[in-house]
Amino acid sequence: MEALRTAEDTKNMSESKNKKLSPEQVEKISHLARLELSSEEREKFAGQLSSVLDYIAKISKLDLKNVEPLAHVGELKNVWREDEVERTDVHDKLMDLAPEAKRGHFRVPRIIEE
Repeated sequence: MEALRTAEDTKNMSESKNKKLSPEQVEKISHLARLELSSEEREKFAGQLSSVLDYIAKISKLDLKNVEPLAHVGELKNVWREDEVERTDVHDKLMDLAPEAKRGHFRVPRIIEE
């Protein structure tokens, strides 16, 4: 089976507005993705993938020359703080909740035979 190899191939497929991918094309794509699809799933995904390709074609027609690429849609910045060691009494509270504890450790049933 021959695969879609370039963005140009994808663009050519998506330029035919409202042309639905065939179940055979979806089968080829699913084979490349190592997915087994039923005939119902091939039909369902043919429409969904066609919609995605139509949207890609729509976006590719936009003039994006003056638009900076984004790594993330939100503004990210690191928040640095000093690490501070704090004493907690969580250990004692957890030991109180344990069904059985001995010398500060949980006791559990033996699972490995000798």
